[in-house]
Amino acid sequence: MKGLTDIPGILVGHATDLGALTGTTVVLCESGAVAGVDIGGAATGSQELDVLSPLHVTPMVHAITLAGGSAFGLEAASGVRKYLEQKGVGFPFGRVRVPIVPGVILFDLGIGKPDVRPTREMGEVAAAAAHAGPVVEGCVGAGTGATVGKLFGMGRAMKGGIGTHTVSVGKKGVLVSALVAVNPFGDVRDPDTGKLIAGCRRSAESRELIGSEKTILASGGGANADGNTTLCVVATNAKLSKVGATRLAKMAQAGVLRALSPGHTMVDGDIVIALSMGTHEEEMNVLGVAAAEAVGRAIVRGVTMAKGMGGVPGLAG
Repeated sequence: MKGLTDIPGILVGHATDLGALTGTTVVLCESGAVAGVDIGGAATGSQELDVLSPLHVTPMVHAITLAGGSAFGLEAASGVRKYLEQKGVGFPFGRVRVPIVPGVILFDLGIGKPDVRPTREMGEVAAAAAHAGPVVEGCVGAGTGATVGKLFGMGRAMKGGIGTHTVSVGKKGVLVSALVAVNPFGDVRDPDTGKLIAGCRRSAESRELIGSEKTILASGGGANADGNTTLCVVATNAKLSKVGATRLAKMAQAGVLRALSPGHTMVDGDIVIALSMGTHEEEMNVLGVAAAEAVGRAIVRGVTMAKGMGGVPGLAG
């Protein structure tokens, strides 16, 4: 499996700044994807999310932009729009085509160079780099400056990154895939065993994980909560309405809560955007279970594929 690009019509591209430890990831669906969204965290940063509502007249989107840089990173989506307009992608209005490109961001300003953020040019580079091959994972794109386990600050955190996973449903050829930029306040646990695999460490010199949820319950909190947010894109080749895509995004949040400990906090902007591109038919409960599975496993890959950077250790070395 290649990851999110297992879904026909989906392209993924990254733009990575290893000097500043930030970047942008673009999911292109140039022929248009029916989309929905569910917001789990309390600190989301975004633009054009209203077009994903079943109440909005826009029938589909042409790309999703994920970026670091906090609110500054929203600029990257403008570069994706420019790239798509030049390709003739978008809704026609006279002689103009308007691409619909919702953008979401995570906070990575606590690592690398906080005054360097994803720009319009970086968004354009990521869009131009998008392809249908295997998705590069780890410290790339929007996951470049991602970190996990920040209950006691960056000095005891670990690296996060981009992860992706595809679930094949039954024998009908239905696929559900997830791509996640893993940057939570909390820890990451294996959804199968419940074992913590990355997160807040006992000290800056230790690799022993303290368990953020357990520590919060025992002590009432931590010293601080440097920037966070886990961004998820779920895609399927099953045919869905905007209502169905919205329900798929909501059900996929179960995977976030299985893999993050804790998830959906007051300092996270956890969000799932669901995309439907295809004609396959499948029951919604089946798709929702598959989406949660894909998200949980993509989160695990986001930390297991992440190398240590910026003085923050990673599981990949």
